Amino acid sequence: MLNSKLALLLLKLLRNNFVSSELESRAKRRDFFLFMEKFQTYDYSTKQRLYRYLQDFMTAERVQRFEEVIAQRTRHLCVVTENLFQSHNASAIMRSCDCTGVQDIHAIENDFNPSVNVEIAMGSEKWLDLHHYSEQENNTTKTLQSLKNKGYKIVCTSLREPYCDLEELPVDQKIALVFGTELSGLTEEALAQADICMKIPMVGFTESYNVSVSAAISLYTLTQKIRQSTVAWQLSDEEKIDILLNWCHRSIRAADEVIEHWTQREL
Repeated sequence: MLNSKLALLLLKLLRNNFVSSELESRAKRRDFFLFMEKFQTYDYSTKQRLYRYLQDFMTAERVQRFEEVIAQRTRHLCVVTENLFQSHNASAIMRSCDCTGVQDIHAIENDFNPSVNVEIAMGSEKWLDLHHYSEQENNTTKTLQSLKNKGYKIVCTSLREPYCDLEELPVDQKIALVFGTELSGLTEEALAQADICMKIPMVGFTESYNVSVSAAISLYTLTQKIRQSTVAWQLSDEEKIDILLNWCHRSIRAADEVIEHWTQREL
């Protein structure tokens, strides 16, 4: 009985840590968006000057790593999740996106808002652009239609026909790869927006992979294919500088005060 009570207490403590981490992470993202809103009128050269100034507050190794990683980042492929409710799956997908260089995750949260599992995400949430959609009762159609308007082909992971195998999926157009909830997969609203459905070939008795495993396989396969293609998958210089400033803001202690000091001195 004592072990059972301790186990329950431990689970509560872990859950509180996950929620606390997610709240802190979202607060930092909100602070950065406020920061970017303030500086969005600045031209590219001004942002470059700010970035060079912020480099003095980081190690040379961190700056070099920033440059190496940003060179491999892409928005030619993004991930959309619909109604994920298990934190370990949401966090594993974040980690896979970071590892494969995919910058954007669009989380449709009609029913659930999973916290970040810090032991699984391994800090990857700090380096990604996470877009949350929970304002309406059903955010699926609006979110996917918005991505279509930005030039993305909506690729739903589903066995619904017509579908193509993962290896056969064309990468000439920007792709929004959509994954559904753990229990029932994608909703009818999501499938109705699909330009094409995609499946990962399997040879066993089980009909599907876990959603985070499916995402990892898909992301690795597609990013390798994209980088070997002739499409312009890299970020623009303007996109790079915005993301680099984001990373600096998340890396420097008292970043707001540092930036404010630079603003008063230089502008």
